[in-house]
Amino acid sequence: MALSHPLSHHVSAPSSGRSVRTLADTAFSGGDRTLVAVVGLVALVALGFGYVLMKEVLSADEGTPKMKEIAEAVQEGAQAYLARQFRTLSVVVAVVFVLLFFLPADDTGQRIARSAFFIVGAVFSATIGYLGMWLATRANLRVAAAANNEGRERAMRIAFRTGGTVGMATVGLGLLGASIVVFVFTDHAPKVLEGFGFGAATLAMFMRVGGGIFTKAADVGADLVGKVEAGIPEDDPRNAATIADNVGDNVGDCAGMAADLFESYAVTLVASLILGSVAFGTKGLLFPLIVPAIGVLTAIIGVYITRAKPGENGLAAINRSFYISAAISVVLCGIAAFVYLPGKFTDLKGLASSSDGGVGAALFGLDSGIGKGNPALIAFVAVVIGIVLAAVILWLTGIYTGTEHKAVQDVGRTSLTGAATVILSGISVGFESAVYTALVIAAAVFGAFLLGGASTFVALFAVALAGCGLLTTVGVIVAMDTFGPVSDNAQGIAEMSGDVHGEGAQILTELDAVGNTTKAITKGIAIATAVLAATALFGSYTDAISKALVDAATKAGGTLADPGQFVTNSLKVGIVSPNTLVGVIIGAAVVFMFSGLAVNAVSRAAGAVVYEVRNQFRTHPGIMDGTERPEYGRVVDICTRDSLRELVTPGLLAVMAPIAVGFGLGLGPLAGYLGGAIATGTLMAVFLANSGGAWDNAKKLVEDGNHGGKGSPAHEATIIGDTVGDPFKDTAGPAINPLIKVMNLVSVLIAPAVVQLSVGKDANGAVRVTIALVAVAVVVAAVIIAKRRASSLNDDPAAAPTSAAIGS
Repeated sequence: MALSHPLSHHVSAPSSGRSVRTLADTAFSGGDRTLVAVVGLVALVALGFGYVLMKEVLSADEGTPKMKEIAEAVQEGAQAYLARQFRTLSVVVAVVFVLLFFLPADDTGQRIARSAFFIVGAVFSATIGYLGMWLATRANLRVAAAANNEGRERAMRIAFRTGGTVGMATVGLGLLGASIVVFVFTDHAPKVLEGFGFGAATLAMFMRVGGGIFTKAADVGADLVGKVEAGIPEDDPRNAATIADNVGDNVGDCAGMAADLFESYAVTLVASLILGSVAFGTKGLLFPLIVPAIGVLTAIIGVYITRAKPGENGLAAINRSFYISAAISVVLCGIAAFVYLPGKFTDLKGLASSSDGGVGAALFGLDSGIGKGNPALIAFVAVVIGIVLAAVILWLTGIYTGTEHKAVQDVGRTSLTGAATVILSGISVGFESAVYTALVIAAAVFGAFLLGGASTFVALFAVALAGCGLLTTVGVIVAMDTFGPVSDNAQGIAEMSGDVHGEGAQILTELDAVGNTTKAITKGIAIATAVLAATALFGSYTDAISKALVDAATKAGGTLADPGQFVTNSLKVGIVSPNTLVGVIIGAAVVFMFSGLAVNAVSRAAGAVVYEVRNQFRTHPGIMDGTERPEYGRVVDICTRDSLRELVTPGLLAVMAPIAVGFGLGLGPLAGYLGGAIATGTLMAVFLANSGGAWDNAKKLVEDGNHGGKGSPAHEATIIGDTVGDPFKDTAGPAINPLIKVMNLVSVLIAPAVVQLSVGKDANGAVRVTIALVAVAVVVAAVIIAKRRASSLNDDPAAAPTSAAIGS
């Protein structure tokens, strides 16, 4: 029985004595299970080491009673926000849990497991985010106290080991979740891992967007009223938005970024395990677990050896530890590749070893000689490409965002001619850095892809392994990222308490500047992982289509003689098809819309903060002379309410847009959609992150005494640039990373359903169109509501600034 499809000539009667086989032979031996158990044990070691680091951080001196009081206010605000956010997101998780059950899978048990591990991935992501927030809000005052009483090395050690704790939890939980799935479900693990990765990515995206809106609404509002209008310092306790600003650093940078990097870790593992099981069979399913297990060991070394030498810049010490741990990873991964993997493809049990003219040969084009390659060498070089990519991005991002480099110094110099030139120069830095970073990432992807030769899936597996190589450094990367907000909060607590002076204050200023650069670096590395994971997920997408076609043929009473050629021909036709170009354009447009929604959300919420702080200055004149205490809780509440309200629309856009394209336009346009989103998202994310980082550190340069110093017109110009950059670098830019991966995972999950409704006896065009229209309607309604939504406070003319109200 033929399938009802334009290319139905690919379907024929069942071949004699041969059934349609699965895409990989992944039968587990006792030794394989032992290996997975060892990987799980390494994950537990990571969690144990993280606990040791946490105990060390918490044992440090907490400083003065005033510092404790401020830190407790930040802790309460951060915990209250995350509690409300998790209650909101629990509804989303419950809905998706049910919907996942109805998507195609091999059997009911697989559906249940996929949905269950969606919950696990979401819970792990939330756990990482909460831990990052919880520990950071307790480490900040300890860093401030150490800077004041014990010196720079001790303060830096506490800040970095706070990040190290979160880094160990990230790699530990990511590796533990993946190893449990592989150990329990063996050859069915890839399908279950789709749920695990999707859960991690979905929650991370919402946490990144919500936390980013919160932190930058408070930051922008505090800067505009406090520093620009009232002329008071950044963390002056008279500013009602200061507590909210410090809370935001923790819920945005610590909780949001920790969850983001965890989902990068999880999704890259998912793509690697799916493609590895297809390309290399059992060994391909297990090797991607070995590589990040090595990363756990090197991360422990990297965190442990990080300490600044006397007179050494803190960033140099952090970079040195990163490079040392990366070099160790190269050596250990090389040993693992050549010991565990065979030297020729014929010794593998995946489709890369097929040469019988069946599904594997058709799908991979193995007639062109890929079997003569060396799997061990391919895997090793791919991992090295990923590690080198992380190192190059670290160096390249530092050039464009570090205070010691020309780019930031030029932005700082433009402050002499006003805010407009500061903004223009920062935009220029972002555009230029995006080009070079994108080219570096593209070179890494293409280099890894070339390793596969004629085999598309081996090539995509190599790309995924490059992502795994990059992930060997993720423990140190998370430590670098958390170091930034902890240092920023430490400086804020020191300034608000007034208990840190002289050398201690200078140490915290230096650590804050280093933290700005490390945050920018980790954002660059995070977008690189997103691109590698998304590219690898293209292979998972094709794999899902191929399996669905075989299933459709079987249900129709026939067999798809050549599914690989079917997919190849469809993609070749799709590349030159106008509807695929439409998919590319829509994918690019979604990135722009998502970014616009995020920035606009910050603008609205920051406006509410500005009105509230102005109102407090006007109605409580004693605030400025220190006789009245600002109502910090009102600003925290505004940021909490607005951020949770604003995160819904971007989230719906990320999930519904690929559903609309896939069911409405088809599989080829959906592939184009993903390509457009990945390309545009890469450039946009780097542009936003590096522009914001350059503006932030240009402000630090001026505050250090350059170009007139604090209170000068140049300082005011850089403050305006920094407020523009805040939602760029900490809201829209970082949120693009999980956006790309969420859209790819949604596409992988819905691809079988699209095939099912498009070909075979279950084809139903009316249902496809209905699903697409519903998805479009949801997106349109959400965007319209977001555009019409007023700020939480009305535009009250009485809230306009007056000199009497702000004491200037």
